[in-house]
Amino acid sequence: MYLTKEEKEQLFEKYGQGKQDTGSTEGQIALFTKRIAHISGHLKGNHKDFNSERSLVALVGKRRKLLDYLMKKDIIRYREIVKELGLRK
Repeated sequence: MYLTKEEKEQLFEKYGQGKQDTGSTEGQIALFTKRIAHISGHLKGNHKDFNSERSLVALVGKRRKLLDYLMKKDIIRYREIVKELGLRK
């Protein structure tokens, strides 16, 4: 797998409540962002891989839903995570 257990723990520790907090919205958004970047890089070299393209679209949709939820729930946390991850919206 492209992401080891230690890398995931670091990701959740940085953006979540702790390294075991895999359910936090910010941690999930950060994980989806990392996966989206990985799949996007893969698709640059394999442009005919339509299954990966479909999974990329699904991941972007999931991340968008989580971002919308976070924006409704707590706009300050939303702005912080968007700024930290460098997302457009």
